[in-house]
Amino acid sequence: ETAKLWSTASGECLHTFEGHGALVESAAFSPDGQEVLTTSCDHAAKLWSTASGECLRTFEGHVHIVTSAAFSPDGQDVLTASNDNTVKLWSTASGECLHTFEGHGDSFQSAAFSPD
Repeated sequence: ETAKLWSTASGECLHTFEGHGALVESAAFSPDGQEVLTTSCDHAAKLWSTASGECLRTFEGHVHIVTSAAFSPDGQDVLTASNDNTVKLWSTASGECLHTFEGHGDSFQSAAFSPD
C-alpha cells in the first residue's frame, strides 16, 4: 500500500508514498527524476512528486492488477501493463487514457517504450 523513496547516500527515507489500496507492484522514475510512478494490486497507477511526496495523479481504468509502468523518453506519456491483458497509454499532463492495447491474449508483466 506504500512505496518509499530512499537516499542512497545517507540511507535516509526521503518520502513515503501512501495512497494505494493494495500492495505496490512496481515503481519507475521519470526521465528527469522529478516524478515516480507506482503500480498496484488496486488496479491503479499513481504519479508522485519526488520533491514533495505529493500524489499528482491517479491513473484508473484497468480491471486487474497493474504490474508495471514505464515513462516515454520525453516523460509526456506513460504505459501501464496489467493482468487484465491490456497495456494502456496515458498522458502524464491530463491523466487521460490515450489508447488501450489489446489482443495479446494473456496478462502483461511489463511494458516499455522504444528510445526513439
